[in-house]
Amino acid sequence: MPEPPASDAGQGIKRAFNDPGRLAINSPERHRTMEFGQTAHSDEVLVGQALNGDGAAVELLVRRHEGVVFRFLLGILGDPDQAADCAQDTFVRALSSLASFRGDSAFRTWLLAIARNEARGALRKSGRRRESSMDDAPPIEDPTADPERSAIRATEVARVRKAMERLPEKQRLSVALRIFDGLSFREVAEATDSTEGAARVNYHHGIRRLREWLNEQEG
Repeated sequence: MPEPPASDAGQGIKRAFNDPGRLAINSPERHRTMEFGQTAHSDEVLVGQALNGDGAAVELLVRRHEGVVFRFLLGILGDPDQAADCAQDTFVRALSSLASFRGDSAFRTWLLAIARNEARGALRKSGRRRESSMDDAPPIEDPTADPERSAIRATEVARVRKAMERLPEKQRLSVALRIFDGLSFREVAEATDSTEGAARVNYHHGIRRLREWLNEQEG
């Protein structure tokens, strides 16, 4: 497919980020209601439309994925303002190179890989270190059949998010992407630049730690 003129993609990005009527990029209300009353299209369809110069498709791609991108970056950077800036940079970079998306992975995981690289760049600029990976950790078995429900209840989201700040980066990201955004372990692995086995390890360790901390607070 032909790559759209820069002005078309640029206008779509501009509308997506600078419309005064939009909520903040990290608004869950915006994320939930962005497609209300509209015919939902797959990411692949929207990518094709965007490549043909459809600015509305560009805007919808941003609105559809801004929540998961922001939360992912916040889990790495720890600062909401920096995460929001990095999220905008992520979308600008992704949409300007949209023709390189081949569909080998889900658009969402392709986008998160770009976000991860943007976060790394931001950390280098600020002189901060990334936490060590657990890629070489051995696999473990989940002690419960449904750790999501046993560790997290809807009424405890704020408390859980606070506790998650104590987790190492890869555990924090693996848990957040699984629990709050519903990614598969394969998608988590791609987003965090690790193996699927490591993503499972990080997730299970993180869930176990969260469960222990939450139980301590209740006790």
